[in-house]
Amino acid sequence: MGRRPNRGSGTPGPADRVKLEIQFDKVQLLGALFGQYDQNLIALEGQLGVYISARGNRVVVEGQADAAARTRDVLTSLYARVLKGDNIDTGDVIGAVALASEPMLEGLLHADTGPPATAAIRTRRKTIVARSPTQVRYIEALGSSDVIFALGPAGTGKTYLAVAQAVSQLISGSVDRLILSRPAVEAGERLGFLPGDMKEKVDPYLRPLYDALYDMLPAEQVERRLASGEIEVAPLAFMRGRTLANAFIILDEAQNTTPLQMKMFLTRFGERSRMVICGDPNQVDLPVPGSSGLIDAVRRLDGVEGIACLRFSVREVVRHPIVGRIVEAYEGPAQDG
Repeated sequence: MGRRPNRGSGTPGPADRVKLEIQFDKVQLLGALFGQYDQNLIALEGQLGVYISARGNRVVVEGQADAAARTRDVLTSLYARVLKGDNIDTGDVIGAVALASEPMLEGLLHADTGPPATAAIRTRRKTIVARSPTQVRYIEALGSSDVIFALGPAGTGKTYLAVAQAVSQLISGSVDRLILSRPAVEAGERLGFLPGDMKEKVDPYLRPLYDALYDMLPAEQVERRLASGEIEVAPLAFMRGRTLANAFIILDEAQNTTPLQMKMFLTRFGERSRMVICGDPNQVDLPVPGSSGLIDAVRRLDGVEGIACLRFSVREVVRHPIVGRIVEAYEGPAQDG
């Protein structure tokens, strides 16, 4: 890796700069750590305003003392993940930087300990590691609370992490069934008549849940478990009249439920079950404004024993960074003209 111009902003003056050197044991793993064309290092430079150079198994970080130390912690934590066989991308880098900036999470990123169990979820196909401070608390709640509300904009990992935890518990045998549901509400469109049987009519609404499943499990396992009923993907209307025991139940796009639908769904809760309700209160597609069952439920239930409520911010969007900027632009003050 050759030297590159610093891509960070707010470059410190010479008197404020320090140099830190990091040595890695296995030079053959550094390609995976650095990313294709050093994209992970470039992202790290941009996030922390440092300058990184590498030769052999040595990496030198130059920048302000705090930023250089955070860069060292991020690199050593990501190297620990590469040692375990994880693939690292720029999203992992951005998430690790966010975690490194949280004083309450000091020690979370050091290579000698690695991420604690509560900050990662293991599935058959991958290990999902928290990428933001709220994701750390969310993963902890997914393992301990009976009912979890996850609120926030698209791209913060609400549904993805819930599906990951559900698949993990299904694989381990701690639940017998995984039930994924969404209200079949069109997002500002009128699609009219849809051809096919009931499954073919509702599947387009449920496609994001299928996508997450196939990301966690081999395709043949998803198909087998769907056929056997271990995994059920169904619209919210199909939940009425049921008691869902020994199951992990996820309701996605919950902002598009009515208060009566939400009450119906929450009262399906049975013995040895866990329920996760995900949604963005700022993206309600219901025809009547102010009628969201998610907003109503959080107002009524926030603080009730056994119920956790996690709120993600725009700053915690873990898709491409431009997604966070788009969400922030849309949710900020209205522009005239």
